[in-house]
Amino acid sequence: MTETIKADICVIGGGSGGLLVSAGAAQMGAKTVLLEKGKMGGDCLNYGCVPSKALLAAGHAAQAIRGAGKFGVTAGEPKIDASGVFKHVHGAIGAIAPNDSVERFTGLGVNVIEEAGRFIDEKTVEAGDTRIEARRFVISTGSSAFVPPIPGLSDIFYYTNETIFYADELPTHLIVIGGGPIGIEMAQAHRHLGCEVTVLEVAKIMPKDDQELVEIARNQLEKDGLNIREGVNISRLEKDGDGIAAILEADGGEEKISGSHLLVATGRRANVDVLNLEAAGVKYSPRGIEVDNRLRTSNKKIFAIGDVAGGLQFTHVAGYHAGVVIKNALFRLPAKADHSTVPWVTYTAPELAQVGLTDIQAKKKYGDDIRVLRWPFHENDRAQAEGETEGLVKVVTTKKGVILGAGIVGPHAGELIQTWVLAMSQKIKIGGVATMIAPYPTLAEVNKRAAGSYYTPSLFSEKTRKIVRFLSKFG
Repeated sequence: MTETIKADICVIGGGSGGLLVSAGAAQMGAKTVLLEKGKMGGDCLNYGCVPSKALLAAGHAAQAIRGAGKFGVTAGEPKIDASGVFKHVHGAIGAIAPNDSVERFTGLGVNVIEEAGRFIDEKTVEAGDTRIEARRFVISTGSSAFVPPIPGLSDIFYYTNETIFYADELPTHLIVIGGGPIGIEMAQAHRHLGCEVTVLEVAKIMPKDDQELVEIARNQLEKDGLNIREGVNISRLEKDGDGIAAILEADGGEEKISGSHLLVATGRRANVDVLNLEAAGVKYSPRGIEVDNRLRTSNKKIFAIGDVAGGLQFTHVAGYHAGVVIKNALFRLPAKADHSTVPWVTYTAPELAQVGLTDIQAKKKYGDDIRVLRWPFHENDRAQAEGETEGLVKVVTTKKGVILGAGIVGPHAGELIQTWVLAMSQKIKIGGVATMIAPYPTLAEVNKRAAGSYYTPSLFSEKTRKIVRFLSKFG
């Protein structure tokens, strides 16, 4: 028998965005249904943010042992226990999982149905033996790894982010196809854990970031021993004994790169295939569901958030979208999503963080009415004390001090970028950052010093010196 449930709001997808909408709606008194066909917590908890950062932490710990000699501490080459590494990764997932569990959300008043959702008309979703009729729907089905049509790929074993954290062993030589954040993070993590690693990228690594900052990160990655190959074309993949081989196009012939394992990290695609969006009158493309600035689809009673909405694919964006949707769907407020101050971070060592416009983007939009401010980490006393001096803060402003964007490469860049995110989101001009009091010695002083450099040309100009000399005559 098919059961019909009437609800105020039905959320399809139990990833970070969907969970936030469900919890918020239920606690505000809305009758809420959540559909999740797989693991609660979605990609971020089970296959993305959490396990990747846990694996990176293990790799960074191993690398810290190797580098302890610079502090006069004798250590040597660390012993890597693969089972222990993956135990740490799965332990991190397990520690967070109860917060995202069916039991917790049921306790909050959410009706959780562990089935896939499929629209059968503009106001009804079918999930297993249940039909849900809701006043509003929120699609938060996320994205999954895009696997390119490389000849031979279907004939060999390969990892994606959905499988690499559940391996039984560490590779001897990992070949990574894709030089975006996922590919580069996993490449460095495995290199620090003692694996040989080759990265194959058709263009340039981390293309969405400021390339001046990427160059600093690239230099460190190569010092770590990563073999980064940019501008390559893979003609085919094939088995090579017990491993795999990537055959690259080369001048007048081919080049063979052999490895033990392969990771495909060539981007993401929106999870829309099983939703039957046509029945609901929802427009979409391979990039995702089309939404307006209120995150409404072409069916105004259906919203889409996070990766499936086809924009910036970050967990914190999905969380931000959740707040926008609650205002629209529950309170009927015309809240709009503003992505101009969304930051992102690549968690390599050094970290690479970005918010707003790069100098190249700002130049295109504002012409010569920009200033580019820089401050290197080697001028920071805390960085010197900790032996982490490779890095740079780069800030773009208008000539009147309006902050247009900032990028940081260096230790803890993901934490340091938040000063600039706050300043931009609250429309604080460069003077606000320059005059804040930063505790000494902290890495955060690099932000204050970069901001202060905006005033250097005028503060130490001949005009200023004349004023000082004039005033000195009065005693």
